[in-house]
Amino acid sequence: MIYIVDNISNYFIYLFIIHYGFRLNPRKNRFLIGASVLTMLSAGAYNAYFDTNSPIVYLLWSMLSICLFFEDRLWRLLLRSAALMYFTGIVDTFSVMLIQVVLIGKGVGGAQIRWWMEPAYLISFFVYFLIYRELLKKNEVYLCDIGWKDKLALLIQGSIFQLFYNFVFVFFNENHAMYGFDAYAVFLVSIAGAFYSLFLTLGLAIKNKLSDRQNRELQSFMNRQKQQYDYQLQQSESIRRFKHDLVNHMGVLRELAIHKKTEEVKEYIDTIWNLQETFDLKIRTGDGFLDIIMNYYSYLAEKDKIDFAVTGKLTVETGIGMFDLTTLMGNILQNALEASVRAVNPKIRVTLIEHKKEIFIVVCNRTAEKTDISNGFLKTSKADTANHGFGLINAVATVRKYHGEYDMESVEENGEAIFKVSIAIPKEKRV
Repeated sequence: MIYIVDNISNYFIYLFIIHYGFRLNPRKNRFLIGASVLTMLSAGAYNAYFDTNSPIVYLLWSMLSICLFFEDRLWRLLLRSAALMYFTGIVDTFSVMLIQVVLIGKGVGGAQIRWWMEPAYLISFFVYFLIYRELLKKNEVYLCDIGWKDKLALLIQGSIFQLFYNFVFVFFNENHAMYGFDAYAVFLVSIAGAFYSLFLTLGLAIKNKLSDRQNRELQSFMNRQKQQYDYQLQQSESIRRFKHDLVNHMGVLRELAIHKKTEEVKEYIDTIWNLQETFDLKIRTGDGFLDIIMNYYSYLAEKDKIDFAVTGKLTVETGIGMFDLTTLMGNILQNALEASVRAVNPKIRVTLIEHKKEIFIVVCNRTAEKTDISNGFLKTSKADTANHGFGLINAVATVRKYHGEYDMESVEENGEAIFKVSIAIPKEKRV
């Protein structure tokens, strides 16, 4: 029975790490999920019947059950499963030895499963939970985000500490009676150092990822600022050219008026009037910098033949800084453009609503199909997931910075897929 309990304990640890660490979702096919559970139970029954804990059986059931349970490419699941088996084996070994020393008072040899291994899995799970809660979730950087070099460093570091720790364990087992408390101190300090080093390495990997993300965000902001500047420069140049020719236009109108060509004068005035309308901001929101962003994306949408419209107007400015407003609206509207251009009837609608205490900004865009929103968040559709998919993460971070709230939903209206982002920013909360 203990073999089956052992397998179940490991099974839940693996599911926890992959789902919450790598952000993979379970398969929708219940038959495959059931096959995953059956594989795990069958391996436990096999070990119980033959009274063995065969590493081959352990490895095969672990990898097969993970591949059956989660949705992802097979080779990725196999690679992650193999690395996960190895890494959790290291941490479980630390936990097992800790239980033996603390509760039994010495190391116990033998390969068979003992009663102390089940409490050891609880310690291992607690370590993984702390990693998830204090490092991954807190920084919104997960194991799937950090580079493969950092993942490899964790595996190598774990291997080194396991080799070192085995020597410490042998020292304790042979000398605890002679050295007493000193032997216990050496053991406990070494295992604390092993766990701390894992946290430290993973923390550094997360900091590197956050630094890369900030650099990309800054680069993205600079690119958008340059594009908006180029657009404004183009508009300004057109205005200067128009003003330069204005004297000539007035001269033509004067000659037409002298010769009493009334109809020609009207036509010429209409032509000039239409020209000056192209220089005006077509969209006015009530916030000067938001006007620039909206008009710029309206210009991009027009180039891609996307129906773009803004409704509503603000009586006060949003109070969001230039950098943050570009990060917020730039990322949302850029995603909307990229998604709607693939739709049959591309359309983007921006709605501005001002209440007494809050400003609401709602962006809706048509998509080719319903958008995959896992855990309430948009997943990137681009192949290079390492360098994409953080646009809306940055936008959400900006909303939180201004004490606001957001909501994302993918719905169908009149047979068409719609993706909708809703933002609420309090008026009284300013950074």
